[in-house]
Parts: sequence; C-alpha cells; structure tokens
Amino acid sequence: MAINLRGNVKPISYIKTNAAQMMKYVNERKSPMIITQNGEAKAVLMDIETYQDTEDAFALMNIIKIAEKDIEKGNVRKADDVFKDLRKRITVNA
Repeated sequence: MAINLRGNVKPISYIKTNAAQMMKYVNERKSPMIITQNGEAKAVLMDIETYQDTEDAFALMNIIKIAEKDIEKGNVRKADDVFKDLRKRITVNA
C-alpha cells in the first residue's frame, strides 16, 4: 500500500507549536509526518504501533536474509528430520 506523504510534511517550527495536535494526528491516521528543518526533510513522527510494525518487518527481513545465506551455503536439513528432532526434545523436556 502506497502512502502519499506530500500532505504530511511540516516544518519543525509548526511541530513545536502544535505538538499535541501532531501527536493526535499521527495516532488517529496511522500516517507518518515528515518534519523539515531549513526546507530539508530531517525526521519522521509516527505512532508507536506503526513504528513497532516497521521494526518487526525489518527484523523478519533480516531473518529471511540469514536463512537465504544458509541455503546458499548448503546449511539445510529436511523438514522431516527437523520435526523429528523437535519431537524428541519436546518428549524429553515434558
């Protein structure tokens, strides 16, 4: 889903004088606010839920990258063998 950020660009002076309104805006709309300083984009204000979702997505992407490298190196096992080992561990620890 693409987000149009054009309407969500504000100078830092506006954010300073309207901080409570900006917090309400990003929390209600779940849309980030680009903060500019001297006409240049410098920061992003976003609600905590969107931020956490973004962090989770990056973490998942990193796990996938690690898995892809393992596959390239041939560090793989058959799923049946992995599940067999897991069943053994669960039985021993139960």
